[in-house]
Amino acid sequence: MKAKWKIVLPILLILVIGTAFSALLLNQYNSSSSKTGDSIPQEVRIHQNKQMEAQEKAFRTEATISAVGDLLIHSTVYDAAKTGESSYDFNPMLDRVKGYLQDTDISIANQETIIGGTEIGLSNYPSFNSPFEVADALQNAGVDIVSIANNHTLDRGEKAIMNAINHYETIDMQYVGGYKSKEDRATLRTITKKGITFSFLSYTYGTNGIPIPEGKEYFVNLIDREVIERDVKEAQENSDVVVVAMHWGVEYILLPNSEQEDLADFLAGLNVDIVIGHHPHVLQPMKFLERPDGNKMFVVYSLGNFLSGQKDDYKDIGGIVQLKVEKFVDGDNTKIDIKVDDFIPTYVSQVNPTKYHVVPLKDAASFGFPNAKAKTEEMLNHMYQWLEDEEIN
Repeated sequence: MKAKWKIVLPILLILVIGTAFSALLLNQYNSSSSKTGDSIPQEVRIHQNKQMEAQEKAFRTEATISAVGDLLIHSTVYDAAKTGESSYDFNPMLDRVKGYLQDTDISIANQETIIGGTEIGLSNYPSFNSPFEVADALQNAGVDIVSIANNHTLDRGEKAIMNAINHYETIDMQYVGGYKSKEDRATLRTITKKGITFSFLSYTYGTNGIPIPEGKEYFVNLIDREVIERDVKEAQENSDVVVVAMHWGVEYILLPNSEQEDLADFLAGLNVDIVIGHHPHVLQPMKFLERPDGNKMFVVYSLGNFLSGQKDDYKDIGGIVQLKVEKFVDGDNTKIDIKVDDFIPTYVSQVNPTKYHVVPLKDAASFGFPNAKAKTEEMLNHMYQWLEDEEIN
């Protein structure tokens, strides 16, 4: 019997000690877990924190935008583009400058003459109507959106406006400043490129005395400060960069008048980003204006004629402005910085009365303008005269 206990007793002692040791380890583990407040291993929590910190880091992106002036399609221009009884091809007229528009992420043009199409009959000054193919050529050249608020919007009435808008929608090209309905006018025009959303607005000083049909004020945006302020506020809530096309000024004058400057100050006071001026049919300078928020607004008071039948006295000279837009995001703060990337003076060549070509002014000596080199330098000095070095890329 004694021999039997000598064997059993050590085994019982080992079991008791093992049980006590296990209980002690379990208690220690529970105590450690309660101190951390959760059961997630420490290395996992550290990894999660790193992810949150990465989401809050600052980043920068940039996009480019270009703009051209007036497309004033006189009968001499559309006659030169005629390829059949009711067909036209304006592409060759823009071939030599389209690269400047295609180089940028977004491009905007001022379609001065309504493209009501051949159905209602084409017409010349003072009551213009142009072929649909003008829009086709612009799109092929790289233009993304056209401004159609100008003094010729109502030249051929409601039918021309509706025809034009129908064609823009058919080719999927954005338009701004004239609309087919209240709902259309209430739809903000935006284009997003490289993480930057641009919104577009457009207004004109008048319509050559032609009354807007009652109840259809959406056909054309007039310059109305209260309306502009509301539109700009909506645009700022839905985009990073607000671009406003303004049809203003006095024809054939190389400098902005006091009304243009006053309106530019008004737009800068609303913290607008970019203003593109049209209507004078000649080039007027570029400038940056201080804004209440401490940033600057870019304005080019007039980009002259891009394509027209006008000639001499600077009326056959226009320009392509290219801007670089940078967006800086740091947490909840977003900053937009705009610089002039380039300005390319252009010339509408009429070497042969039946041919029209838009060419870089620097190359115009080969297209019937022997004074091209000196005129290019003159126009560059004219356009850059109000810019500071730090405002140019």
